[in-house]
Amino acid sequence: MSFSLNTTIIEPEENGKIENILVLLHGYGGDGKDISSLALNMRRHVKKTVFLCPDANQNCSINLSGFQWFDLSTDDKDYILNESIKSEILIKKYISEISLHYRVPLTKICLSGFSQGCMMSLSVGLTSEEKFNSIVGYSGKILDPENLSKRISSKPKVLLFHGELDTIVHPSNLLAAKDFLQRKKIEVETNLLQNCEHSIPAEAISSTIRFLKKNLNNL
Repeated sequence: MSFSLNTTIIEPEENGKIENILVLLHGYGGDGKDISSLALNMRRHVKKTVFLCPDANQNCSINLSGFQWFDLSTDDKDYILNESIKSEILIKKYISEISLHYRVPLTKICLSGFSQGCMMSLSVGLTSEEKFNSIVGYSGKILDPENLSKRISSKPKVLLFHGELDTIVHPSNLLAAKDFLQRKKIEVETNLLQNCEHSIPAEAISSTIRFLKKNLNNL
């Protein structure tokens, strides 16, 4: 199989029909193979689910062996917004491809990501014409609340995690995202992780598994 984004694919442990998809978007300078380690930890618990971990379409400007969804070497907000929207369009095209290939509707697809991947998950998930099953984000933020507020067309359930010691993406972004989503009447659960920096600890993976089992009907 060939998709528009190079993808690390983690198949479910059991044979049978794939009923759900979890898309994992990596962070700045990472790749699909890196973030696929999350899938390996979750797949024994989240049944009938294929885990898809695409590489972003751009080589990272500060780590040429990794990739980026948009350039973070500049702090120009307008540039970042425009570049992120370009990747948003590419990810939506990718989602259409995988939905068609696996014959799984968006209502059975969870969009997830770490750091920059979390930012893209929120942007894609909330502006999709069709509603995703859910969004799970780690250590990210809403890129441009004013712009996103004008483009919201879907309201899936959202689960967000952030380390209280994060110095890369400040944990105050978790509270800002919660406030934004609640004001938009979007169901959101947030978890501020103690003694956690810019990472995804076992505690967050366990909570994610419970969330996915509930929302993807894997009980």
